[in-house]
Amino acid sequence: MLRGLQRVLTRPFLNIRFRNKLFAVFALVAVAPLLFFAFYSYGTMKAELTRQTYASMAVTTDQISANLRTKLDAYAKVSSSLYLDPRLRDILIQTYSSESSLIDAYSYINSTFKNILTTNNEIMSMTIYTHNETIPADNVFLRKADEKMRRSPWYEPVSKSYGSVTFTVMTATNPPDDQVVKGIEERKPARVVLARLLDNNSLNYPYGYLTMEIPEADIYALIEKEYKNKELFIVSEEGAIVSARDKTLLNQPLAGLVQGNWSAEPDGSFMGHYKGERVYVVYNSIGSGWRTVSIVSYDSLIKNVKLAFSRLFTLAVFIVGLAILLIYLTARLITKRIETLLQLTRRIEREDFSMPDTFMGHDEVGQLAFAMLKMSRRLKEMITVVYKKEIAKKEAEMSMLQAQINPHFLYNTLASISALAMLSEDARIHKMVTNLGKFYRISLNKGKTIISFGEELKLTQAYVAIQQLRFEGMLNIHYDIDESVSPYPVVKLALQPFIENSINHAIWDDEAPLNIIIRARTQGGTLVLE
Repeated sequence: MLRGLQRVLTRPFLNIRFRNKLFAVFALVAVAPLLFFAFYSYGTMKAELTRQTYASMAVTTDQISANLRTKLDAYAKVSSSLYLDPRLRDILIQTYSSESSLIDAYSYINSTFKNILTTNNEIMSMTIYTHNETIPADNVFLRKADEKMRRSPWYEPVSKSYGSVTFTVMTATNPPDDQVVKGIEERKPARVVLARLLDNNSLNYPYGYLTMEIPEADIYALIEKEYKNKELFIVSEEGAIVSARDKTLLNQPLAGLVQGNWSAEPDGSFMGHYKGERVYVVYNSIGSGWRTVSIVSYDSLIKNVKLAFSRLFTLAVFIVGLAILLIYLTARLITKRIETLLQLTRRIEREDFSMPDTFMGHDEVGQLAFAMLKMSRRLKEMITVVYKKEIAKKEAEMSMLQAQINPHFLYNTLASISALAMLSEDARIHKMVTNLGKFYRISLNKGKTIISFGEELKLTQAYVAIQQLRFEGMLNIHYDIDESVSPYPVVKLALQPFIENSINHAIWDDEAPLNIIIRARTQGGTLVLE
């Protein structure tokens, strides 16, 4: 089966002209590796660029996360210094009845907060909301813990924080001028509010709320310089955007903007969609639950690879075209001389030995052409001197032999003998001559040496019929022949000599006839005779 498949696959190739074979082989050897190299280079460049991009994004997010963690820890330490200040606690829980004690309280709070704001200039404002009704609010550092405070976005997280630091993102406010003048609302930029419950070591009895407002611009400064070819976000634990280049996105859930397989793990990466295009997303978390998210467009990443590949592919196409042209010229140069040799060979085949003196170089093809020219001259001499004389002699001898054993003469003679036997009423001679005529008609067979087994069997049966007339009932022939073997080709008179030897050399018994069994079958596609 394998050999048959190989024959089917190679047969069309064998029938193609030699020039086309050379062209196909050369083109396959030259062009295929070049195309493979181009596409392999594209795949390798794409994979390597993706790997480097992932690594760069991971390094960027790690660095931003580390810087963000340091900054938030610094703010938390400032709040801790106030949270753990025993004098501030006493001031906030003391009941005041005189102005002198209030002056001392205001003086301490003002000096403490101003020192903190001076040493931490990135903090916009600091405020304590107190339940102490005996301390008047200055609306600068001290405010009343009233219903307006409870409506602030930062209040609910801090009320459940049990004294821990919370961070709440607040968008920019731009109220009308009259509300600003009346003190109803303030104009403020986008900011992050650090809030902390002041609980006097008792979670059930807080004595105030500390808030520190940090401009979002201060957080954004951590990622501002890293925006080259990427989008960066700082996201809160709840998934809301804390800082981004587009300030309209603040407080929006990032998962609604970037679709993909967001994981609960602190660090990770995935392929997602952002603004209708595929993007790589790498994120890194810090201890507070905030995340630094880096996004790179897949199309912009692959754009450079495609540009490099287009240049490489253009160069490859030019080289392939040049290679095909050179291959065609080389194949034509080689095959043209071979075609000339073929024409010379066909002239020799037609017994035309008048070869032109054609110079084809000194390589193998040229040497073959030179040898062929010499051979044609020698053949011409041999045929002129010897070959034609011998052929004429043989033809004369064959003509004489054919005249002597003319089959028609033989058939007519046997027919005459058969007719005389019928006139003499001698049936045995008639049958013998008839079978002998059949035998010679098949055996001569117009000079053919290969006949079908069916014809060989008829020839054998004619010979057996003659022998059975000779031995008068002492010879029996039995046939065990598979019908499918009749078309098989055999050499003429392949079976008859064996039967003749069996008759001549068998051990005869005067009382029992000689039995010869002839079997024919196929075995593995081969004709087997017994």
